[in-house]
Amino acid sequence: MVLVPHFATRLLADTNASVPLRIRVIRGMEPTYSMQVGIDGDVFPAIANYESMLRADDRDFGTFTVTVSNPSEAPLNAHVSVEVPGWSDLELQNVTVGSGEARKLLFAPVFLPRLFENHEIHAATVVMRVTDSRNLPLHSETAPVRLRSVDDIYWGRDLRYASFIASWVTPHDPRVEAVLSRAKEYMPGRRLPGYEEWKSPEQQRQMTTEEARAIYWALQESGVSYVKSSITFGRNRDVSERVRMPGESLRERSANCIDGVVMYASLFENLGMDPVVVLVPGHAYVGVRDAADSDSYLYIETAITGRAPFDAAVKAAKKGIAKVPEKKVIRILVSDARSAGIYPLPLDGEDAHRPPLADASFESPARGR
Repeated sequence: MVLVPHFATRLLADTNASVPLRIRVIRGMEPTYSMQVGIDGDVFPAIANYESMLRADDRDFGTFTVTVSNPSEAPLNAHVSVEVPGWSDLELQNVTVGSGEARKLLFAPVFLPRLFENHEIHAATVVMRVTDSRNLPLHSETAPVRLRSVDDIYWGRDLRYASFIASWVTPHDPRVEAVLSRAKEYMPGRRLPGYEEWKSPEQQRQMTTEEARAIYWALQESGVSYVKSSITFGRNRDVSERVRMPGESLRERSANCIDGVVMYASLFENLGMDPVVVLVPGHAYVGVRDAADSDSYLYIETAITGRAPFDAAVKAAKKGIAKVPEKKVIRILVSDARSAGIYPLPLDGEDAHRPPLADASFESPARGR
């Protein structure tokens, strides 16, 4: 079961930045500087957002990696800065590199809201500057960078970075709140209480099923149905894809399987429940812990929301997961991803203030389904 991201990968130039590398000392040689940009030149917003929340010493990899090599006979004290003008803040790090040493510095500058409002691949330039202890310039260079759409997830080889899908789980999106407002109309007493731990486990399981059913019906009422849309651009297209944010899926009433999964997970997390993203070869399901202290889950096939009853979606999910060998099933607990520091992506500035749904009308609940 995958619960937190696996960080070791040559594509991300991971390194233990606190340990200097030994290199040959050559009389008359000056320090040299090099920079590695993103994942094969691509910057994925979800990963960049995660990295930027960490102190430099706590990072396992960087959005940009600068290598400072000092083959000279004297130690080097320098200030190194990295920024993407117009897209990010400037990040500055101080470094001391002894004679015959090389150090790798992991940079993850904070990106501006513009990056999280960008829905297509965009060309930009990253700038690296080095000054000495008196702030005199030692080196500067630029490199091209491809800023991927905020919708693009980098799964990595063997789904090593699958836990970043939790970034698409956005429980505080106004459109998510609007669905829950509809769903409560299907519940006894017009309540969506999440888990009520004072109840017995069996009572909690019954309530979880009823809440999931109410959410399912509310999504059917809103008109959400399956539309495939996963194409993206840039490098590593075989291990990356477009995933709609829940707000977009609800606004457009369109969602493929993984879009539907993060949409449902957002609804469950909003209620304080424990959603799980289930990945199998070529498909995805959503689950929710069926009671507060339970080890079992209620699973839903989200792709048939627009055309099948709730019980059929539960049956389809159970059957679909059961037929896949367990070693090929990846389960990502959203709560564990949060504990690892993977938080929701920032909401689009405009979307966050738009009306919750394009059609806000809501008739009395359809009964007897």
